Amino acid sequence: MDYDLALDQAIQKLHDEGRYRVFIDIEREKGAFPKAMWTRPDGSKKEITIWCGNDYLGMGQHPVVLAAMHEALDATGAGSGGTRNISGTTVYHKQLEAELADLHQKEAALVFSSAYIANDATLSTLRVLFPGLIIYSDALNHASMIEGIKRNAGPKRIFRHNDVAHLRELLAADDPAVPKLIAFESVYSMDGDFGKITEICDLAKEFNALTYLDEVHAVGMYGPRGAGIAEKLGEMGRIDIFNGTLGKAFGVFGGYVAGTAKMMDALRSYAPGFIFTTSLPPVIAAGAAASIAFLKTAAGQELRDKQQLHAKILKMRLKALGMPIIDHGSHIVPVVIGDPKHTKALSDMLLEEFGVYVQPINFPTVPRGTERLRFTPSPVHDLQQIDHLVRGMDMLWSRCALNRAEASA
Repeated sequence: MDYDLALDQAIQKLHDEGRYRVFIDIEREKGAFPKAMWTRPDGSKKEITIWCGNDYLGMGQHPVVLAAMHEALDATGAGSGGTRNISGTTVYHKQLEAELADLHQKEAALVFSSAYIANDATLSTLRVLFPGLIIYSDALNHASMIEGIKRNAGPKRIFRHNDVAHLRELLAADDPAVPKLIAFESVYSMDGDFGKITEICDLAKEFNALTYLDEVHAVGMYGPRGAGIAEKLGEMGRIDIFNGTLGKAFGVFGGYVAGTAKMMDALRSYAPGFIFTTSLPPVIAAGAAASIAFLKTAAGQELRDKQQLHAKILKMRLKALGMPIIDHGSHIVPVVIGDPKHTKALSDMLLEEFGVYVQPINFPTVPRGTERLRFTPSPVHDLQQIDHLVRGMDMLWSRCALNRAEASA
């Protein structure tokens, strides 16, 4: 086999379809977020505004977080030095897990190197802990959940997105004595819609199933203490296992799960994705713990309120222009283009002409024909930056001769 030719063909296919990913070289400046410097391929630089970041609240630049990280760095150095079992558990890891358990009102939490690994390792390990486990998975669950469900082969059922009636049919068709788990998300990040937490918890109780809720795009963002949508709805006690990230609203890095002490003990003892990997550096753990603690406070709620306000303003402005946005009331603002080449072209023009950085979202992240720009306004974007973005979208939309449509409600 000509391996180089096979690689050339695979990469060319992405170019032909207009979905080849180009990494934009940016340099964030402490205290200036969402502004950053973009280094073009020719080496020249341009100031830009980041509109597609997942640091939803700007906590990656917050003085409370940075101070905690400086303290830990000066006290302990850079890395953790090993796996959690072999010298890699420090007071910072224990403090972080205590903050997370308190956040979700659970007995314990377990920190992983990313939320992707936390999902993959946990869902696959649950098949080992509960032989014959049937996992019922929402059709739009994240790739990390899908990978975890597929690993350690076992029965799975895919229910149509947010279709509780379909989920009920699938649950009712299976042996009542077999262990069951329902895996779903609270905020689906590409459309910005919400999972049906209360209804799914009702079904879980009826059919004696465990509940596994991915709150990656909701932790820090919703609820009076930033625990997510389940907290906002008063349903935290009905969720058996939470999954979350430290790399989005909390502004740092890493992932976790939270649940009963017994469940966390079993996962830490059996999950290869936890056992055989170096633990987070103490400096990261310290910053994440400080961020979580801050966002539990009234000051954290102020950031959440301001973020929601800016998201509403941006949606209102884009709707007024007839932009085809998807609006489910969350903090995510998707504008559907529907063609990968047009999406990339619009993204490139916004960056070069207006200094607006928003990456195109293409297949397989979203279905073909629903390619989009996904804006994530934050409390540290100001009204002038929102206005600049809207004017850029209006001008370039007309230039590209894209169809304007009624906004989706």
